[in-house]
Amino acid sequence: MSWLDSIKSLLGLNAPTKAKAPLPAIAETPTGPAVDIPAEQSPEPVTVPLPAGKERRERERVNAPRGTRVLIVDDSPTIVALLRRMMQQNGYETFEAGDGETALANVTDQMPDLIFLDIVLPGMNGFEVLRRLRRSVETRHIPVIMISGNELATEQFYAQRIGADDFMKKPFSRSEVFMRIEKLLGPDRMPHRPSQAILPTAE
Repeated sequence: MSWLDSIKSLLGLNAPTKAKAPLPAIAETPTGPAVDIPAEQSPEPVTVPLPAGKERRERERVNAPRGTRVLIVDDSPTIVALLRRMMQQNGYETFEAGDGETALANVTDQMPDLIFLDIVLPGMNGFEVLRRLRRSVETRHIPVIMISGNELATEQFYAQRIGADDFMKKPFSRSEVFMRIEKLLGPDRMPHRPSQAILPTAE
């Protein structure tokens, strides 16, 4: 080794050159020049959620025919007026009763296609009205949706055990009312009782 090589060795001039780090990948975009985008920061596709309720609107709600006869039994004028307006806006014919005795008389006279029946009524309560409806051959086929402001699930269970076809808690929305009606519609679009809910005739 010459003296010049010795000096270079002492000064580190002959040390191996470190490899340079590779440059970031160059990504070309269709709308502009190449842009440096490190691999770990590459953009991921963003999923935009559908607006609330859009999926529900994709399927058109099925309604009963215009002229469907609905009996509303409730001692609250507010509830009666609310249901009456909903029904009449869809072309249904409505009848109202504020107590159980009047309700049973209206069923015999008017023979409704569907009944909304409140549980808490002056005099005869909704449970007894429902029980009498199911014991009569003339009225046992009419679908009944029980309504109540009570939060206890035992009311719903008892109402269904007697023969209610559905149960709705107050307060309720328009969409809930017509969803429950739709559940009872048969192929002819008229309200029908589920076959498993039909009870024997009189006890």
